[in-house]
Amino acid sequence: MSIIAAIWLDRRLHIAMYFFLTSLAFLDIWFISSTVPKLLTILASNDRIISLPGCFLQFYFYVSLGTIEFYLLAVMSVDRYVAICHPLRYYSIISPKVCLWLVLVSWIFGFLTFIYPTVLLFGLSFCGPYKINHFFCDSSAVVAISCSDIKQFNVVFASFASAVILGSFILTLISYFNILITVLMIPSASGKIKAFSTCTSHFTVVSLVYGSAIFIYVRPVESSSPDLNKIVALLNSVLTPVLNPFIYSLRNKQVQQVFRDFEKRLALLK
Repeated sequence: MSIIAAIWLDRRLHIAMYFFLTSLAFLDIWFISSTVPKLLTILASNDRIISLPGCFLQFYFYVSLGTIEFYLLAVMSVDRYVAICHPLRYYSIISPKVCLWLVLVSWIFGFLTFIYPTVLLFGLSFCGPYKINHFFCDSSAVVAISCSDIKQFNVVFASFASAVILGSFILTLISYFNILITVLMIPSASGKIKAFSTCTSHFTVVSLVYGSAIFIYVRPVESSSPDLNKIVALLNSVLTPVLNPFIYSLRNKQVQQVFRDFEKRLALLK
């Protein structure tokens, strides 16, 4: 929330990159809120009950917000590719209008993508025992307690998940590969180090997000271990949203300067 406030209040940060970071920060607030509050309730009060509609809604919001994150990461990688590889044309390609549309399309299609798999999930019958082997209503854990034929759901969900994850991952990979080629052509050693430092930290988060998602959702369901899936899901649903603000925003010198300026203004008010 502090990152969102800083970007909106300081005109120095009113450029496309920080608009994408605002959207990512806002998304991470909602993404982590789809699972962690219930997890904390379980840990604090041992209340492990969730209604069936509540479970389906948690599943829908978790996968939809996760999908938006994949779309945003792909968009941000393209933004960095244009900024580094075509700096003179950056403001004509990534104009404010294009920037707004890219974010809107990411959010709209993110919420639309998994409507059909969620409808299929609503159509399943559950005969008990009603015990989910997970800390949230993940797809594999929910269908495991269904007494319906789950083949159609598994095929549809795996197809949608693979298309979203692998499609955005390939686009992100292509962008970073082109950035790497451009960085290697920089004559200045200090310029290379600075660019590599930024790209390495960004790629660390991208690797965590896509690595954990591919491990859980792209592999065949039969080969997955529920206990291992829970551990990897913690990386995807908790650790990554916590790391995103530090990797993408708080390490940025311009953002740090804005926070220092706010701190000085507050000190003067006192």
